[in-house]
Amino acid sequence: MKFWRRYWYLIGGVLFVILAFFMGLWGSEHLPPIQTILIFSWMAMLVHQLEEYAFPGGMPSITNMAAFKEKKAPERYPFNAQQCFICNVFLCYTFYILAICFPNVIWLGASQVLCVLVQFGAHALLINFSLKDFYNPGLGSTIFLQIPVAVYYIYYVVTTMPDKIDQLWIGIPGAFIAMIICFIAPVFIMKNRTNHYPFAEAEMYGYKKEKVLKIWKDSKQSILQKVGIK
Repeated sequence: MKFWRRYWYLIGGVLFVILAFFMGLWGSEHLPPIQTILIFSWMAMLVHQLEEYAFPGGMPSITNMAAFKEKKAPERYPFNAQQCFICNVFLCYTFYILAICFPNVIWLGASQVLCVLVQFGAHALLINFSLKDFYNPGLGSTIFLQIPVAVYYIYYVVTTMPDKIDQLWIGIPGAFIAMIICFIAPVFIMKNRTNHYPFAEAEMYGYKKEKVLKIWKDSKQSILQKVGIK
């Protein structure tokens, strides 16, 4: 379990390769189109996670240091390795696999693909604002993989399942609820500065290390100045 927790995103990358071969050699021709789209949606999420935590990576420091401005334990608070593992593997995988297993439950599939609404808002707006930049790890896969899959899913349902179009609307609140359950709530429920699950140094920072450290340092100086300490 310790190995899985440390390298879950790389294992997810291996899973992506396995799914790519499976879909290319068999799945795309034999599975229902709606199920195929949902599998590609999961594959896009696996790439998204790999982009956030490995290539180029750096999401832990962006979250804790640039966004939350944590001073005392930025390597483990409020976001830590255990939360990250549970959210991205056990909760996220379960949510995506459920939609794949029940492809005709359109509101569930719509909730899955429309999570991109939250992803785009978080990466393109909130995180970029925190970094004062135009790119952050995860934004590329959101724009070039997750959004196209979501658009095609909606197009497919509208053009081939007109009797189920109404379920697409349920996907909008469903996506926000899913993101809260899978990612947001666990972080705030499980946050603890004395936890034993810090991020490893190698996964803490990505290519934006210097920018994150500068933001963190500047915010620290501003806090000290407010209390009269220089």
